[in-house]
Formats: sequence, structure tokens, C-alpha cells
Amino acid sequence: MKKVLSILGILLLVAILGGCIYLDSLMPIITGYGAKNMASAVFVSGRDAADVKALDLNFSFIKYDRFKIDYENKTVTSRFLWRKATAIYREGYGVTLLRGIKADELRKQRYPLPAETEPAMPLPQGDSSLRARLEPIAQSLVDDRSYNGHPFAFVVLHQGKVVAERYDKGISPETKLLSWSMGKSFTNALAGIMSQDGLVDIYAPMDISEWQKDGRKAITLNDLMRMQSGLKWNEDYGNRSDVNLMLHREKDMGLFTIHKPLENEPGTHWYYSSGSTNITMRYLRGKFASDAAFFSYMRDRLFAPLGIRNAVFEPDVCGTPVGSSYLYVTAMDYARFGQLYLDDGCIGETRILPEGWVEYSSTPASDSKGAYGSCFWLNRNGSCPDAPADMFSCQGHDGQEIYIIPSKELVVVVLGYSPKPDRVIDFNGLLKDIIAAVSL
Repeated sequence: MKKVLSILGILLLVAILGGCIYLDSLMPIITGYGAKNMASAVFVSGRDAADVKALDLNFSFIKYDRFKIDYENKTVTSRFLWRKATAIYREGYGVTLLRGIKADELRKQRYPLPAETEPAMPLPQGDSSLRARLEPIAQSLVDDRSYNGHPFAFVVLHQGKVVAERYDKGISPETKLLSWSMGKSFTNALAGIMSQDGLVDIYAPMDISEWQKDGRKAITLNDLMRMQSGLKWNEDYGNRSDVNLMLHREKDMGLFTIHKPLENEPGTHWYYSSGSTNITMRYLRGKFASDAAFFSYMRDRLFAPLGIRNAVFEPDVCGTPVGSSYLYVTAMDYARFGQLYLDDGCIGETRILPEGWVEYSSTPASDSKGAYGSCFWLNRNGSCPDAPADMFSCQGHDGQEIYIIPSKELVVVVLGYSPKPDRVIDFNGLLKDIIAAVSL
């Protein structure tokens, strides 16, 4: 009996030790997610910290994080059990999670920001009768939560005119809100502009040194943006997956993904990968002599023509904007971006994106079964059965959406908090009701 108890004791000790080791491996994610998202919400979006903790960070292990917010130095430290993480806000650059660098070193990595963009003229107001028909929908979505979830902002454009606009308590038209994966579509736009300017060829194999001795040397920007690179990747947000490690542990997010081995022939298998977008952004950044030149190009060639003023595209420690996830602009800015794609890449008579780029972006990736184009989700597979098949969209992890519906001349922006699986907004029902109101 003593021998059995001794063996059981050893097994229990091993199990406890193994559990602690696994939990410790999750610490960079638990503390990093809390520190980064709290800091961005407070210092970029200007939200109340208590509201952020109660809503955005009230899940899984994250809800047990303890926060120290230094408003003077604009830092947030998140602590969970025996580990902590710190995120730092820098004016104009947003928040960066400290990984492999000290706070003072990161603060020294400041480079000249381009001059502020003049804001665009306000978009014209649409038909008053249509606005009246959409008002109950806006109230149901934002105020009454009748469509589920907790949206912060709601904007609808019809024929380029504002027909609905609503904000949650504590959110204003000037509040910059997180894109999550809608940032991928902005990365698509940047690649298009650089292609138009002759800086990149999206169909040419990429000159990435780490890939030149194996099959990865055949990967193109087109493969990456269509999520068919063939690189091994795990996008599961619920565990110690590649995407969680990349966002919360790595100092160079694109390089982390570059080192992934080839699992499939490039261009043949579709699977969603935030890492692919961060390789794309890192590659685009590499076409410029400095971070300052790259940020100036983004602002001058993408944001300024749209009238997006002081966009915050947060960089990793190495200075590359996190193209997969960390863009902050206003709800109306997101609507203007959607309108750019609705108008075939033009603003009035001025072409911003290459001719044919919108068609390219909304054409299905070969292995996606009609679900995905180039950094845009598609409705060719009927994922929203009550919306037209020509609809394409930008989609973020927590219910951030830009729906572009050419056949209805509609752009619909919903900026969440609507995380899966429990609080997902009924987007199909919402779109059905908006389309019905517009069609009267």
C-alpha cells in the first residue's frame, strides 16, 4: 500500500509540475494580451480602463490579470501569478509590447512622423426617409443589443452618403477603434498601391533570403495575401498557437512566420494565417530605406487621399506595422475605406488603387471554396445567406466588420466587441434588415 501511495504521490507531483510548466508557457500570451490591449484601449482609443477590463478583457485567464496603469509615462503592466508584461504607448505609433527590449531602448526608436493629414470634408448626408428607416436598426444594434454582441460604432453609407451613424456610450466619431484582422485589408491596399508604383510585383517569387534553399522560394505576395502560402501555421486563438505566440511573444512578427516550414505547395491549399499578412507587411517595409520613409509613404499614398487623419498602425518591436491586427482609425475612416473599394479603387476621378485591383481582391482564392479573396472575405459561399453573393468584407476577431455590397451600393461598418462563440452579432440578420430598408 505504501508503495502504491508513493507511486501515486510521484505521479501527482509530476502532473502538478507539468501543469505549472504548461501554464508558464502560456504566461506571455496571458500577460501580453492584457497589457497590450489595455494600453491601446486607454491611450489610443481613450476608453475607461474599468470598462475595458469588464468587457474586452473579461474572459479565460485574461480576466485574472492585474493591471498597473502609469498615465504619466503611458505604460501598462499586466501581472498574472508569477509573470508580468509591459506595453508602452508612443505618440503617433500607438502601443508596442516589450519583448526582447527595455522600455528606454524602445522609446529611443522614434523616427520623424509625416505631417498630419488634413481631414476630409464630411461625407454628405443621405436621404432623410432612408435615415429614418435605418434609425430603429441602429438603436436595436447599439442601444438595445437586439442583434447580440456589444458594438461600439455603426455606420452605413448608401451611394457614398451617410444614412446611419450610431455610437456606444463613451465612444465618439473621433474615437480610434481597433481593426483586428480588418487591418489585413488595409495591407492589401498598400500592396496594391506599391504595385501600381512599381515597387513590388505580387506574382513574382519573393527575395527572402531564408527561403532561397527550399520550396519556399516560390512563394509570392499573391500566395500570402490569398492565404495559400503553404507555410505551416496554426491560427487557433484558444491555446498556445502560432498566432498567439507571434502577437504576444515575438519582437519581429514577420520573421517569426518566415521561419515556418513549408507544409504544402504554394498556391494550392487555403488556410487562414495572420502570419502571412505580417510577412507581407515586413516585405513591403523592406522596400524603403527607413521606417520614416515607409510610414510617410503609407500616410501620403493611402491614408491622406482617404482623408484619414493620424491613423495609428501599431508596430512590433522591430518597427514594422502589425498588418494582421493593430490598426486604429475612426468608424467613419473605416467607412471611407470601404467606399474606396465600392468605387473600384477611386476617390471621385482620382484612382488610388490600380485598375482591376478591387476585382483581383474580390476574386476567390483557388482553394477557398468562394470564401476568401485577397485579404478580403467573400460571400460567394453564402456565409451570409440573406446578403448578395457579390458582397465582400473586412472582418476582425472581435466583431469588427466592413461589408461592401456593390449591387446595393452599400457600405456597412460595425465595430465590435462581439467575440466568438457566445456574443457574436447576428450579422446576417442585420444585413438583411439594412438591405430591406434600402430597397423600399
